[in-house]
Amino acid sequence: MPLPGPSLFCWYGPLPPGNGRRPESDMLFETLASSGHEQVVFCHNPDAGLKAIIAIHNTVLGPALGGVRMRPYANEADALHDVLRLSRTMTYKNALAGLNVGGGKAVILGDPRSDKTEQLLRAFGRAVDALGGRYITAEDVGTDVNDMELVYLETEYVTGVHQVHGGSGDPAPFTAYGTLQALTASLARKLGHEDVSKTRIAVQGLGHIGMELVKLLRERGARLFVTDLDPAKVERAVSEFGAEAVGTEEIYDLPVDVLAPCAMEGAIGMDTVDRLKARIICGSANNQLANHAVGDELHRRGILFAPDYAVNAGGVMNVSLEIDGYNRERAMRLIRNIYYTLGRIYDLSEREDISPQHAADRMAEARLESIGRLKLPMGRAKPRMGHLRGER
Repeated sequence: MPLPGPSLFCWYGPLPPGNGRRPESDMLFETLASSGHEQVVFCHNPDAGLKAIIAIHNTVLGPALGGVRMRPYANEADALHDVLRLSRTMTYKNALAGLNVGGGKAVILGDPRSDKTEQLLRAFGRAVDALGGRYITAEDVGTDVNDMELVYLETEYVTGVHQVHGGSGDPAPFTAYGTLQALTASLARKLGHEDVSKTRIAVQGLGHIGMELVKLLRERGARLFVTDLDPAKVERAVSEFGAEAVGTEEIYDLPVDVLAPCAMEGAIGMDTVDRLKARIICGSANNQLANHAVGDELHRRGILFAPDYAVNAGGVMNVSLEIDGYNRERAMRLIRNIYYTLGRIYDLSEREDISPQHAADRMAEARLESIGRLKLPMGRAKPRMGHLRGER
């Protein structure tokens, strides 16, 4: 039996907040009206068990590119908050990275360990396809390259698929490599050298990207301290890469050169700033700071913070090249530009005496504004996907 088509409710912003509905609806539309998003799509397919939200924040630079995250959200409001925040970050990340794609994100409500099925992922693929190329998906937390293969059965608007289909595969090694470029630039700026072998680095979180980063740092001779909620991952880092295990809270108190947050969001808050002895914060996690005020306080204290969406752009840089035809050498060359992007961020930060986070935001916004003068956000015109699967 063929899969039923997805049920889609689309919101195109902005909308007026007063709509005569019950208060919960008023709050929802007020949130959407103030978020700056172009389109938010609620996807529901009960036969497939799919509940998903696709958020397209900005398409001034091109189709919205961003991964799909699968998490057991406590409620729909939490999922909506997450996808709106993450899609906005993707706009800034892609703009700062110099990519010709906009910002978008998707979330699937469910536990990836128990709720993920072929039917669900293919139903999600149909929802993506229904947008006609305005949103291009990829893997994220809770999804992987095998999931993207199933999404690909229903839509061409997916990246990070296997190499046999003209894709680039798992983006995690590229994200880790980009993080290394940012870390090297940060060492040069703060410590006056780029020699990783002379540094003590604490890695918080040993997921796919965190473990890849540990591998790269160990190959370059860094002394490593690691922590994770999963003891098996910690044991692997200790046995395979010679890292030293520390507690999940102890990681903040270590006298290291670099703290590399590579776990989930919000790792650095005002309550942890007083404990930090690291001179640099540079990791692959998204939204590492609880808020911009934390970044301002780090800047005031002389702790160099590498803006996370600049640091972790290697993965999206890599998959973005699939749109026109993937080439690994070109991808690695593009990712090495993260080193120079961080240098420009730090230059602006020092010149204007603002935090690196504010400097990165200014740079991304400047590009969006300058290109925005040339063209409007994209309509339903399809992106150039002809070379995506090796077609000519």
